[in-house]
Amino acid sequence: MGREPDSLVTRNGIDGLLERRLIAVLGKGGVGRTSISAAIATAAARRGKHTLLIEADLRGPVAVSRGKRPGFKPVELEAKLFAMTLGGQESLEDYLGFVVPRIVLRAVFASSIYQYFVHAAPALRELTMMGKVYHEIERRAAPLEPWDLVVFDAPASGQALSMIRTPFAAQETFGESVVGREAHNIARLLLDRRKCAMVAVTTAEALAMTETLELNRALAKLEIETEAIFFNRTSPAAFEAGDIARLVRRGVRVNELRHLDTLAAIARAELQRRMRERRALAILRRRIGCEVIEIEECRGHSGAALIDRLAAQIEREGLAGGLEVRA
Repeated sequence: MGREPDSLVTRNGIDGLLERRLIAVLGKGGVGRTSISAAIATAAARRGKHTLLIEADLRGPVAVSRGKRPGFKPVELEAKLFAMTLGGQESLEDYLGFVVPRIVLRAVFASSIYQYFVHAAPALRELTMMGKVYHEIERRAAPLEPWDLVVFDAPASGQALSMIRTPFAAQETFGESVVGREAHNIARLLLDRRKCAMVAVTTAEALAMTETLELNRALAKLEIETEAIFFNRTSPAAFEAGDIARLVRRGVRVNELRHLDTLAAIARAELQRRMRERRALAILRRRIGCEVIEIEECRGHSGAALIDRLAAQIEREGLAGGLEVRA
């Protein structure tokens, strides 16, 4: 299956991402993937888009941060923004109800063979989880308002890649069967850059960078491009080495300011951190070549407050976006 052709004109940055129907957010555990996913969804909803955030984490941390009980049905977090969790047997059976006749489904659920495969075949669970994402975009029941955007907070990189690969493998394995056709539909959505954007979240930390580069290579093998990288937790430092030197010289001249040595040491550490970030950014731009969106660290914030501050950064980034003409 070939990649769907690009549209002739797309927007850069956040504006371009929010034109898609699906944004899948990938990345190593601990890089802030869930917070960035929630911030993207929040920014979209505040632009008036009917938005669904799908959390792969059954604990539903984003929903919980808004005082909501997570579940397999969408719950409203704020105007235009809904969230649901994905995974587990309940999610699998909910999805199967859309592709298997009900009379057959009742017999399947009662089968000991089905119960065995539910627990023994992770590929089956992964395929149906991706199928549920596909359903929310392409098959949402007519009486319900369609989603303008679905943001999928995928699991950590390894499991996320397994989920993305599964439809491509299943369509070849199962051919023209019900499973094969469904896998084909899911794979076609993932390849369509007009509808789907794969984005990665990383930090300057070495392991996170390595996983991001490996993730990009793995997606490329499926003919899927990394559309953007959110470079998270960047230093907000607004000074240079010369500023630190002047600070130290002033401390030497004025006895009352000798404690500035400690502040200078802290500033040097922050400057070194920023230099590591610049090197990491250069590597990403050289090796991957997609747009890199820098997100400043929001110290002292967590939960809903953190998501709101990240969403504000993302919205500001969107206001600076432009147009890019594709060949």
